[in-house]
Parts: sequence; C-alpha cells; structure tokens
Amino acid sequence: MEMEFARARAGAGLSWLWVAGACACVCGAASAQVATLPPVTVTGTRERAPLSETPAAVGAISGESVAQDRPNHPSQIMGQIPGVAVAVTNGEGHTTAIRHPFTTNPVYLFLEDGIPVRSTGFFNHNALYEINLPQAGGVEVIRGPGTALYGSDAIGGVINVLTRTPPKQGEFTVGGDIGGHGWARMLLSGGNTIGDNAWRADVSVTHTDGWRDATKYDRQSATLRWDRAIGDNAMLKTVLSYSNIDQQTGANSPLTLADYSNNPTRNYLPIAYRKVEAFRLSTSYERQWGDTLLSVTPYMRDNRMELLASFTLNFDPTVSLSENRSYGVLAKWRRDFPSFMRARLIVGADVDVSPGGRTEDSLNVSVTGAAPARVFNSYTFARRVYDYDVTFKGVSPYLHGEISPTERLRVTGGLRFDHLSYAFDNRLAGAPLLVPAGVTFPGARFYGQANSTDVTFRHVSPKLGATFALAKEMHAFAGYTHGFRAPSEGNLFRPASGATAAAAVASAATSVALKPIKADQLEVGLRGSAGAVSYDLVLYDLAKRDDIVSQRDPVTTFTTTVNAGKTRHRGVELGAGLPIAGAWRVDAALSYAKHTYEDWVTNLGNFSGREIEAAPRVMTTTRLSWQPQKNARAQVEWVKLGSYWLDAANTQKYGGHDLFNLRVNWPLGKDISVNSHLNNVANRRYADSAQLSSGVPVLSPGLPRTLYVGMEAKW
Repeated sequence: MEMEFARARAGAGLSWLWVAGACACVCGAASAQVATLPPVTVTGTRERAPLSETPAAVGAISGESVAQDRPNHPSQIMGQIPGVAVAVTNGEGHTTAIRHPFTTNPVYLFLEDGIPVRSTGFFNHNALYEINLPQAGGVEVIRGPGTALYGSDAIGGVINVLTRTPPKQGEFTVGGDIGGHGWARMLLSGGNTIGDNAWRADVSVTHTDGWRDATKYDRQSATLRWDRAIGDNAMLKTVLSYSNIDQQTGANSPLTLADYSNNPTRNYLPIAYRKVEAFRLSTSYERQWGDTLLSVTPYMRDNRMELLASFTLNFDPTVSLSENRSYGVLAKWRRDFPSFMRARLIVGADVDVSPGGRTEDSLNVSVTGAAPARVFNSYTFARRVYDYDVTFKGVSPYLHGEISPTERLRVTGGLRFDHLSYAFDNRLAGAPLLVPAGVTFPGARFYGQANSTDVTFRHVSPKLGATFALAKEMHAFAGYTHGFRAPSEGNLFRPASGATAAAAVASAATSVALKPIKADQLEVGLRGSAGAVSYDLVLYDLAKRDDIVSQRDPVTTFTTTVNAGKTRHRGVELGAGLPIAGAWRVDAALSYAKHTYEDWVTNLGNFSGREIEAAPRVMTTTRLSWQPQKNARAQVEWVKLGSYWLDAANTQKYGGHDLFNLRVNWPLGKDISVNSHLNNVANRRYADSAQLSSGVPVLSPGLPRTLYVGMEAKW
C-alpha cells in the first residue's frame, strides 16, 4: 500500500542542504534544452519578450508537447513546469498548487491569450476546465505574484493558456481516443490562410462514465480564431471560446481508510453535480509604427454554473445557480527608446464590468450511516436562502518600465492601481433565514443576510526586478513582487450557515467586512544554455497576510470565512534536461518547498509555527523519452508527490506517492498516426487528496491503471 499515516515528527522531509546539492549536480550535468525555458515569453509583459530579460520565474509547455500528450486532465501536463502541480477533484475539476498548498482558494489568475477567463468577482478554481486545453497552442505559468501588469488574483501564480495560431495553408485534422471506464473523445481541427485572413477552428467532445460510482461527465468545447492583417503594421485577432460541462461530481468523495483500501469505487456523495457553461469573445487590435505599439482588446464573457456542492453536504447542503456576464477592455501603449539605454515604457489600463447574481436553495438530504462514512442518497428542496444581484467593476491603470544601465544589466519596475467595487442588491435582506429541522439530515440551520450595500477596494501593487547576463548564454535574475486578491462575491455576500441565528448574523457581518489578501515575494534565479543545454533554477520566499480562509472544524465540519493571520512559503525549483544516448533524453521538473503558518490563531487553536495542511514539500515530474524520428515518441513519466499533513495541528500525515505513466505516439504514414497512454502503470493505490473528517483520516482515491488508445488523420 502506497500511503502512510504518522504522528508529527520534527524535521520531516528532505533537508535544504540535500536539495541544494542535488540542484547543483543536475544543473552541472544538464545538456539538453528543456520545455521550461523558451527563448521568449508572452505572459511577462503581455507581448513577446526575451525570457533572458524577464525577472520572473516563467515556465512554459509548448503546443507540440500539448498535442503529443493529449491530456485528459490538466494534471497530466502541468507538472512539466517546476513547482506546479494540479490534482484531480472529479471529471476535469482540479485543485492547484503553485508556491502554495493544494487549494480551491482564489489565489491564481487564469488567462486565455492574456485575457482573464473569469472576472475577479466570480472566481472559479476549476477555470482550466472552461478552456479547451487538449487543443491549446501552449501554456505559460508565472510562479508567484504576477507582475504589475496583472492585478487581483495573481498571488500564487498566473496561468496563461495560448490558443493555436492558424495554419499557413489549408489543413484538417480529425482524431479520437477511447479508454477505460467508458472514456471516449473526438478532436476536430481545421484552418487556412487566404490573403490577409487566417483562421482556425478546434472542437473537442468528451464523455466518460467515470471510474468511481456516479462520476460520469460530458463536455463539449470549441475555440475559433480569426487573424486579419491590416496593412503592414496592424492586426486584428478575434477569439471565440465555448465550453459546456455536465458532470456528476463527488469532488473526490473522500473515503474512510477501509473503503479507500478495499472499495475505492465507492462514492459517499452520489447526489452532487455541476453544470457549467462558459462563453468568451475578444478582439485584439494591435498597431505598431516605429518604436510605438498600441494594443486595445475589448472582450465579453458569459458564465453560468449550477452546483450541488459535494464539499458542503455534511453541514450546508444547497443547490446554487450563479451567473455573470462581463464586458471589458485591456488597453496598452508601449514606447521604446533604443538610443537611451534601450528604455521601454508601457502605460495601460484594464476595465471590467461584470453584472451577475446568485440564487441558492437549501436542501434536506436523506442519508445512511454516520460521518465520516455518511452516504447521501437523495434530497428535497427546503427553502430559498440566497437571492441577490451583484455587479463587480474594476478600473486598473498601470505603468511598467525597463532600462539597461549597462549592456548586461536590465532593470524592470512597475506600479499598478486597482479600484474594485461591488454593488450588492439582496432580495432577501433582513433577519437570518431559518431552515426548520425535519426528519432528514442535517437539521435546523440559519442563513445570514447582508443588507444591500456597496463595497470598494483600492490597492497599489509595485514590482521591481533585474536580470544580469553572466555570460552570453547564462543569465541571473532577482525580483520583488507584490500581489493581492480582492474577495469574490461568494466570499463577501454568501456567508456560511450557522447553527443559531446569532452565529448566522455574525458570519454575514464577518464576510462582508473581509479585506484583500496581500502577498510579498522575493526570488532569485539562474537560467541559461550552452549548445543544447538548458536549465532554470529559482529560489523564492513568499509571505502572505490577511489570507481569506475557510476554516473547517474537523469534528463538526462547520465552516467560517475570515482574514486569518500570516503564512510563509519558501522553496527551490529546478527545470533541467539531459540527453543520454542517441534519441534518448531525460527531462525533470523538481521543487522542494516548506509552507508554514507564521501567525495563525483561530477558534480551533493556535497553529503558528505549524506546517500548512495539503502542502507537500516535494513535487517532481521526470520524463524519459525516446524519439527515433520526427513525430515518433515513447515516454515513461515518473510523478512523485511528497508527504503532507492532514490538519493544521500536524497530527497525521498522508505518506505521498510515486506514479508511473507511459505514452506512445507513432506515425503510420505521412498523415496518419496512433497514440496510446497508460496511466498508473504499476496500478498503485494513491490519494488525489487527503484530510481529516470527524477527526479521522479520509482519502480520495486516484485513478487506477487505465489505458487509452487513439488515432489521428490529417488532410
């Protein structure tokens, strides 16, 4: 069995000295280009810029790698970037860990071609399933707080999924794959360039029965892109994206140790579901004349989610419908001064107006058994407990500058001001609403109501960094970044339910008074190449205060939301590669981090000095590849996740796991190829997530050994 629970032991995990030595050894041995170090990045400054002059930890996954890996879930490709891990909840749902524990909290900014996938006011930690990831043109990740060009949300990292560029001549591709547990997917793609116009269409349709009980899902996604050249110095790029998702979601339905070991297909939460629609449309206009660039991108978004949340069934079962429609524009003016120390100035502003709302009905549920193995069998509607409209508005001007005092030194600075506001109109304002006790679980509960109000946040975010060329192909960088995250509408206006009217009133008052999360990061890095060699090494220290935390009592599972204390996140990340012989090579993404509560006193106790739960110190992905010819590849992947605590008191641990996956891509001719993926080759039992519930460990079992096979044809 690949897990272990242990009492707290001082000094658990690898030592910093060992990791530093390992990093030095790998860097010295590296002798191949790795995917984590592209020559340019588009995410650092919202346009193509040399990575060697970007004072930030930027990792990338190429479009070619996405096409070869054909991911069924973001977790299958994101680990290629050092310090990045994604875990499965259900279907394509996910939690993310970038310089943070695995979390659903709003600490990441998700982009598509540089445009936020969702408004700050309506965050969704599952945002990657609203993007057509299997047909993406690549992924870039800024680890840690975003630059001054990005505002709220970019604390743990910025994830930018790139659309595919249109082909230079007509092409059409059809592919599909089938696999275990009723998996079936079709991928269609085509495009052409005619004169000044180029277009591409990508369509993905997926179904699976799920490997656990009541975990099937269906999704349909489409991405349409049209590029139009306007003369010699201007261009329009229009992108339309749509995703529709209908899934049963046990959100990993955690199991007791006995069921995890012997009956992993069980699902204690079969009534849970999630239905999502996401539509985005943007048109980017760029014109460059001489040393000046003007970029204007208007966009609109339309999001809808109906949710019976599995993670609140034990204490607050509801069905909610949240909707919002966004209208915005990203505007930027850039001017280069090549004769004055290669200076660059960027002035811009982001504007977002997102009207939306929420309706929510409380449930009485029918259950069998007792926690933590309580099974939820059916439900009836009790009463409406939330019904409100809320409009989020954001106006955010920013300034970014670069200068080279010497040929080798490049200094970057930036400043951003965010003015964010909510106009809240509560149709149920007044006394807390009571759901009376009945014959079904969970009994009486009260729902606090905030009065209709306006809430405003103002914040200034600075950034300072520098890169230095130690040699022609070796660059060091250092940077300070500040990030913040404004509370979302759910944080502010949808408080947790209470066992008493007084508790519900207090919860509503606490929620509407929440402050933004704030984060400050210092990092230094070394990256470079020599011939085919490429490496990327980063050390960081990230301090976060006023974190917005949902605190759950491990016995009662009751949750409250507060700004609670200070946390610290420190680590080292390394991406490296090594060709072995002939067509063989090894690529590795390694990270070691420690995440601690620095000042953390809650109603459950004083956890200052403890490590944060769900925060593994070690996360690595290592790939051994054999590529005897173009488009032919066989690859073995080793994913290692270290142990982590199950609770803030650090009383019990999940022992971590090691997984091995196999991928094969092989051409049968010029235009036909086959592919095969075998996940969890050794068929090891492991947990996608683990925690304490009612004071005992519960684990969400991960996918057993599963085979997928597919074919692709091109014209």
